[in-house]
Formats: sequence, structure tokens, C-alpha cells
Amino acid sequence: MKIWCVEDDASIRDIEVYTLNSTDFEAKGFSDACVFRDALSSSKPDLIILDIMLPGEDGVELLKFLKSNPDTCRIPVIMATAKGMEYDKVQSLDLGADDYLVKPFGMMEMVSRVKAVLRRCNPTEVDRILKVGSLVVNLDEHTVTIDNERIQLTLKEFEILRLFLSRPGIAFTRDQLFSDIWGADYVGETRTVDMHIRTLRVKLRDYGKMIETVRGIGYRLEVQA
Repeated sequence: MKIWCVEDDASIRDIEVYTLNSTDFEAKGFSDACVFRDALSSSKPDLIILDIMLPGEDGVELLKFLKSNPDTCRIPVIMATAKGMEYDKVQSLDLGADDYLVKPFGMMEMVSRVKAVLRRCNPTEVDRILKVGSLVVNLDEHTVTIDNERIQLTLKEFEILRLFLSRPGIAFTRDQLFSDIWGADYVGETRTVDMHIRTLRVKLRDYGKMIETVRGIGYRLEVQA
């Protein structure tokens, strides 16, 4: 799910994007309405977190634009309002906003609101569960269970397992895994991948055997019929 955050304060915007990306969303940040509008011309998000106090065109005007445009009117919008600005909250909801957050708000509250709005607006798309036998990965709850027993994985281990289960049988090079999970800008070595695969195999018990080493390439998850 793609979440776009329109926020002029760089520190707030960065932590919003980081938190959303860390909780299995694909997030991008925009500093003002101008760059946000440019991005809309080539792509559309699944949800927008929109700050009211923006330079130039403010959030309320941008909300009006979104809800009046046939291409964007169905995109859920969560407005970020200043504490005590009751009029802003009421006006935003009247204009079609789906929810609001009052600054300063916690990041986990933001994630919870995002998931709640997505459940209301896209009920068939939110309950995402990857399953092999009794191994169950719930992408919304960010949990892994084997025989209904919770397995504690690190964020990177979870992301590796999610990637393997979403594309079983596909061989990934170490460079692909490193780029997809750690990001192209991360400074490190691909042997980091090997270390995480090793610990993931141990934690998955018998299911860890499904993660096969592909000689000279990398790894794949082989699901037996």
C-alpha cells in the first residue's frame, strides 16, 4: 500500500515516512502542494496524510482539489491539524477527509489511523495473510506464527520472509535481497544477508529448510507440493 505524506516540516515528514516504511507500507514524503501535484500526474497513492499548514497552497485547498478531481476523489485522506484548531477538523471532515490527527501525535497512533481508514475504504485489500502449512505471516499485524505460536523476528528477518513468501520459487541474488530489504542507500556488505538468512532459518524451525541456497546466486524459498 502506497502512503504519501504532505508535510513541510522535514523532521516530521522524515519520521512519518520512516515509520510507515518500517510497518510494511510504501511511503513517500512531499514538502508542499506543488511537488505533490507533480507526483500525482504520474502515480496515485492508496492513502494521503495531509498537513493543513503548508506553504503556498494549504492543506484545505489541496483537499478540495483532491475531492473535486475524478481521478483522486476516492483516495482516502487523513488531515494533520494543530492542537485546538477545532474549525480545521470540522472543515476538513465536511470537505471529505476520512480522519484527522492532532499534532503532536505519536507515530503508532498514525499507523493505527492509517490501517483503520484503509480497512474502511478497502476492506478486501487490507487483510493480507501469507501462509505455508502452519506458518502464517500476517502483514497487517506484522506477526509470524507457527502452529499458532508467535515467532519473534527482527524487522529485516520479517521483510526477508515476506519477500520469499510473496514470490515462492524465485531465486534472489544477495545483491537483490540487500537492495530490496536494506535499501540502495544503505552502506554495508551483502554478507549481512547471509547472517540474517542463517538466523531466520533457525527461528523458522523445520520451515527454515524451505529457504534454499542457490549456488553462485543467492537464495529462494522452495514450497513443496
